[in-house]
Amino acid sequence: MILRRSSIIAAAALLLAACATAPDAPVVPPSAATDAFAVASAATPQFSAQRLSDHIKYLADDRLEGRFPGLVGERLTLEYLQAQYEAMGLEPGGRDGSWLQPVDLVRFTPERPPVATWTGADGVSHDLTSGADITLRAGPADPVVKVADAPLVFAGYGIVAPERGWDDYGSTDLTGKVVVILRGQPESMGADPNFYGSGEHKTQEALKRGAVGVISLQDVEGRWRRAVGGANRPVMTVKGARDARFTGSINMATGAAIGGDVLAQALARAKTAGLGGGVDLGARLSVDIAEKTEVIHSNNLLAKITGTTRPDEYVFYSAHWDHVGKAREKNEAGDDVFNGAWDNASGTAGLIEMARAFKNGPAPERTVVFLHVTAEEQGLLGSEAYAADPVYPLAKTAADINIDMLPFTPATRDVAVFGVGKSELEDVLGRFAAVQGRTVTGDGYPEEGFYYRSDHFNFAAGGVPALMPWSGRDFVEGGIEAGKPYYEAQMARYYHKLTDEWRADYDFTAALQNLDLLYRLGLTVADSTTWPAWKPTAEFNAIRDASAAERR
Repeated sequence: MILRRSSIIAAAALLLAACATAPDAPVVPPSAATDAFAVASAATPQFSAQRLSDHIKYLADDRLEGRFPGLVGERLTLEYLQAQYEAMGLEPGGRDGSWLQPVDLVRFTPERPPVATWTGADGVSHDLTSGADITLRAGPADPVVKVADAPLVFAGYGIVAPERGWDDYGSTDLTGKVVVILRGQPESMGADPNFYGSGEHKTQEALKRGAVGVISLQDVEGRWRRAVGGANRPVMTVKGARDARFTGSINMATGAAIGGDVLAQALARAKTAGLGGGVDLGARLSVDIAEKTEVIHSNNLLAKITGTTRPDEYVFYSAHWDHVGKAREKNEAGDDVFNGAWDNASGTAGLIEMARAFKNGPAPERTVVFLHVTAEEQGLLGSEAYAADPVYPLAKTAADINIDMLPFTPATRDVAVFGVGKSELEDVLGRFAAVQGRTVTGDGYPEEGFYYRSDHFNFAAGGVPALMPWSGRDFVEGGIEAGKPYYEAQMARYYHKLTDEWRADYDFTAALQNLDLLYRLGLTVADSTTWPAWKPTAEFNAIRDASAAERR
């Protein structure tokens, strides 16, 4: 059971009334359901553009070589973060009084093209050409994978979503089998990506049923080409991650050759409703995969402020400290460092200054944790490692507020968030935004599925209500007509480019406004006796419900 919503919103109304600076700002009066909440009327966080700029300047310096995990940039970054937190007087947030949570990463690189064959009911074996018919990668458990004659089972989209009346598996047992699943999600779940269409959901559902391999059926040519393009590149994973022995993709031609009429008929049904059970394709798959591995020792860093009355309940702020390192070749200007000033030295700086605001403000009733994660750029690996082995129970974590790239824009009317409509957190945020004359909106590009592409997602996948703000585009001066091209030009010029270096002319106006809102949101949750809830349509309700007893 998700606990009632009304009291945390009422608490937000009280704090909003106490902290409002605009005399005509809309204030929602508290309801009768208001819980015991210590109104922090003196909460006036002071966020400094100069300090933010100074942090970014250090973190984006060439000496840090693009902050790639396990290299010199990691050491310098973590030393800098620890020194900042020690100077503020925060406590180390890791286990046994440590600032760090070790995260061992494994980089996989193919040693040779994988070998694959399929055999039909007639006993005839057919070779599959890597890159033309199939792509294959070893799972994290073993870089050398040999599987012989594993039965192939088609399971639609591989989705189990009881609240949406969708179940592709039923009672299917996949022990020792390879499951073939459609990429993406059914049209009935909307055009924009959601959790059920993610590889995380699909892989975990397959693993629950004992699958040894997960093959994605790519029904869009562009997606198939993308799968082929990434098949030979080095990839990273968390050491010991729970995953299938191997994963891969096939195109529609390969699927038709293997599955014939059986697959064609199942495909037609799978796109309109859950299959209710896997379909045996009457074929078997053999694979021989060999990759070399390299272990990279990395770390998350945690700092905390212990709660005054409920220290065993937690509010998280998170940001990834890493970037992508150095280019293979220098550009015309002689530069080969991806400095990652915007992505994500800016969010890292925001987290440091958020901690300063909490340290200088009213002591929170719940413990507030500031988590800097590694290897976001390699696939959200640091946050995945944290969620798999949390220092603090996810069931007792009230919220995660993630900062991945501060907005460098003039003042906006909108407060953009990823995944708008998912959790109560955005309702609380909206009440504070109203004081600034702003409104919470979506990010403007829902088809990109950004909610599933930064570190808050691994908290959400663990059931924790999670929110991530983004750059607004509705400028106070010029509206969306000015803001949209401004934002898109920034992304084109700086995002994952060698040009993403510290600049003296950053416009921190919207960043400072957002940090103020995120501070008030976190303090409200920290000082509430109730728990933020997922909205009824969110995909993570069942996961949170499963741990409800731990929050009573």
